[in-house]
Amino acid sequence: MSALLSLQLSTAREGERVQERRGAQDPLDFFAGPQPGRRCPRPPESPAPAPLLHTVWRRPRGRPATLDGMPAAMLPYACVLVLLGARTSEAAGMAGAGHLHWEPSCQQPLPNRALVTALLPPRLDGPWISTGCEVRPGPEFLIRSYTFYPNRLFRAYQFFYRDPSCSEPTHSLLIKGRVRLRRASWVTRGATEADYHLHKVGVVFHSRRALLDVARRLDHSKAGRDCAHRLPPARAWLSGALYELLGAGAERDCAAALGFTMHELSLVRVQRRLQPEPRAAPRLVEELYLGDIHTERAERRHYRPTGYQRPLQSALHHAHPCPACSLIARSDEHHPPVLPPQAALPLRLGGHWVSPGCEVRPAVLFLTRLFTFHGHNRSWEGYYHHFSDPTCRQPTFTVYAAGHYTKGTPSVKVRGGTELVFQVTRARVTPMDRVTTAMLNFSEPSSCGGPGAWALGAERDITATNGCLPLGIRLPHVEYELFRMERDPLGQSLLFIGQRPTDGSSPDTPEKRPTSYQAPLVLCDSVTWGFSPQHGARLQTPVRGGTPCPHVAPLPVLLLVLRPAFFQWL
Repeated sequence: MSALLSLQLSTAREGERVQERRGAQDPLDFFAGPQPGRRCPRPPESPAPAPLLHTVWRRPRGRPATLDGMPAAMLPYACVLVLLGARTSEAAGMAGAGHLHWEPSCQQPLPNRALVTALLPPRLDGPWISTGCEVRPGPEFLIRSYTFYPNRLFRAYQFFYRDPSCSEPTHSLLIKGRVRLRRASWVTRGATEADYHLHKVGVVFHSRRALLDVARRLDHSKAGRDCAHRLPPARAWLSGALYELLGAGAERDCAAALGFTMHELSLVRVQRRLQPEPRAAPRLVEELYLGDIHTERAERRHYRPTGYQRPLQSALHHAHPCPACSLIARSDEHHPPVLPPQAALPLRLGGHWVSPGCEVRPAVLFLTRLFTFHGHNRSWEGYYHHFSDPTCRQPTFTVYAAGHYTKGTPSVKVRGGTELVFQVTRARVTPMDRVTTAMLNFSEPSSCGGPGAWALGAERDITATNGCLPLGIRLPHVEYELFRMERDPLGQSLLFIGQRPTDGSSPDTPEKRPTSYQAPLVLCDSVTWGFSPQHGARLQTPVRGGTPCPHVAPLPVLLLVLRPAFFQWL
């Protein structure tokens, strides 16, 4: 058998734009994240695949839900705890060198999070590029190259391919428009909301086959058929010719008929970090996070992002080595980047796999993950650490899950991917802040972990109760998964696990199997992190004129600010 945990989380979020259409439920992934510890010895590699925890938050029956799905009476406590920065959890995490008693003794730490800085307000000026081939739901294989100008105008290239190595280009999109930053997002902490307006969208086909594929997609609707007639017949295809889908010369918006949007520009985050360099000072890397893409093509026109895609990197300050970066930066709609073909690596997942940084999911989820695979009996176990902030400093709860998985088979739908089935048979939960602890104690008796009260930082087994109703955890649970393994330019092994459905549903049937991937996990003993203290100041100096995120206010200051409002509420 195989094993994967799906924890599905549905929150009553009145007023969130992401819920405007069909009351869509947003997915939540629980984290198993690494804590500071010793370097992990690498066990012998053995074929195995990795699981993914997916969560749906269900509020207890009969209790009014607030925006975060907790009982309304608890909202004042929640506000105070969030503003206090979850200091109790932070202090607990510092004790014992950051180790929690239920976790493996050998874990790989996250990078030094003090050396990752978000720039507020974000400065978009300059060129931003993909660092390799990206996979969107569908699947769609693409490379992005965006340039933003000081007058708020932008020019974007999206290059589409037939293969996961991005070596066989099909067509390129040229997008021009204007973007305006608005305000800090009240939905996704650490992000900035933006408005955009498209001036022009054009397409260049790099083969007759690509032209026929796009025309076939347009034939699925009446508006699309009208647009398909504007494209030349395949026999009249001209290499390098630009056909306008949207603009002054277009009679209708044919980009919309294709399902094209740039809603990714409505959510923005610019982040700066330091990349370690062997025998040299760390290198400054700037990353641009744009809004996530809905996993269902039909919903993309109406979806407003609450999570991120794989980040773009500044063409001026990108990670090294990056064999594709200079090639991508020089490309345009007539000359798409052609990356060298890469052979798919076999899945060899023995050992520990960790999140290299804080991950963000739709519906305001921040997490880190840690997986361990045992190839001799095809079993797995994982920790999912959940946080309330985009730097993963303020823990809220942890889920431990374990089970089995099936032998992988090559995916027919997604080239380069491997299909597996995961089953979750055991799970444990640890509340890491007072709000989560109180919520679990308010739950129905024996609905989560059996009799007895929940305590902050104390782990409890939820297997006997078939999961945890307040958290939406169901046991046993089966999911149909997609995995892929790669090596980055530094030789580190990367593990990609299937992207969770945006609507909050579970891939519990073969038809719902993912067609794209989440952020990669890194093999534990292939990662080395660490910086000299003097390098930390580089992240506090604005490069593009932006300002770093402010530090969390000290506890006494927050108490002075909160005291009048808190006692007024009492």
